[in-house]
Amino acid sequence: MSNNGPGWADRPEIKRLILRVLYAACAVLVIADFVVHRHIYTDIERVPAFYALYGFVALVGVVMAAKGLRLLVKRDEGYYDR
Repeated sequence: MSNNGPGWADRPEIKRLILRVLYAACAVLVIADFVVHRHIYTDIERVPAFYALYGFVALVGVVMAAKGLRLLVKRDEGYYDR
């Protein structure tokens, strides 16, 4: 059965619900970082929300690397039409 109309995730109320759940999960994890005892191996890990910041910096690094890689492997617009 093929339905070409908008899917369930395209409805605005579902989008809002997904974003609210995501934001709530992020907030709970950052708050848990202050409450849960961590086994710290280096001094930098004492920074509040260190793992969230580390993950964000890693994500930015991956995106920047992908942009550089795109310049290396991109093809002309009509490459596959030949």
